[in-house]
Amino acid sequence: MKFGLFGGARTKRSVGIEDSQGYQSFIDYVVEAEKLGFHSMFMVEHHFTGQGQVSSSLTLLAYLAAKTSRIRLGTAVVVLPWHNPVLIAEQVATLDLLSGGRFDFGVGKGYRQMEFDGFCIPIEESTERFNESIDVIRKALTSEERFSLHTKRWNFENIIVEPGCVQRPHPPMWLAAGSFDSVRRAAREGFNLLLDQLAQTDQIIARVDAYRDECEKIGRPYNSDMVAVARALQMVHSDDERKAAFETRKRVVGVIGDLARDKLADTVEQDTAPLLGMPEEVIARLKQLEAGGVNNILLVDPNASVGNLRAFANEVMPAFQPVAEAAE
Repeated sequence: MKFGLFGGARTKRSVGIEDSQGYQSFIDYVVEAEKLGFHSMFMVEHHFTGQGQVSSSLTLLAYLAAKTSRIRLGTAVVVLPWHNPVLIAEQVATLDLLSGGRFDFGVGKGYRQMEFDGFCIPIEESTERFNESIDVIRKALTSEERFSLHTKRWNFENIIVEPGCVQRPHPPMWLAAGSFDSVRRAAREGFNLLLDQLAQTDQIIARVDAYRDECEKIGRPYNSDMVAVARALQMVHSDDERKAAFETRKRVVGVIGDLARDKLADTVEQDTAPLLGMPEEVIARLKQLEAGGVNNILLVDPNASVGNLRAFANEVMPAFQPVAEAAE
């Protein structure tokens, strides 16, 4: 099983030095994750929140590319309806070059009404705009010669995207999906699959099964590395810490739960989505996911705590080492 990170830096939107410290602590967190053997880091993109969430994920990932050498760097996700697709293609190719071919290109169509309102883009157009943009981006990243392209919203004349990507034909594309229709679409259209942090264990396993079945149906080679599952990390070491973790979970669900009510358990105690509990409980929950075909976990820690990373690396990750590696 591989372990990565999911999230981003946070700032307080006050004086610049505090914002700088917020970003620097997150950078230190990712650098430490690489040292501890974590496989990947997927960065969020959000706008106009007032909560200091990352708005320029590709810029921050380019900086991280210079500070690291092994960990893969991904977006989770670039919301295509808000961006010029050719400018995104150029940034993607540049980041893939700067990282030495370590970039994973996660894309989505967006879901937050406030963000669409801020950009003055009708959210009802999100699917159409996404489809249009992904076609342009694929053309831009794979064309070896100049081309012209005219779509409903975009017009490009005699262009070629530079630089070329290190990964061919382009960096892996990941689609954030939840419904079975979108999961199957990801399989059919060549995307890897990103699954969210709220879905229960049985829901995750069902979606992995649907993705794998659709790949087999269309003759697309499948392996478990093509699916990544975000899971909140709330490892505890005492009953008091467990109580605090439950309260934190309630707050998290209260903030983001309205986005996906169908995925939520009736109570926090019945919630199988987070990695909440003593180390042995976290291992048991991960083993359930592993038995269901999940091999790629992205940890969500809103505090970006180096201490949490080290505890997880020391107390949980050894249970998932390959036999030959563990014996060395």
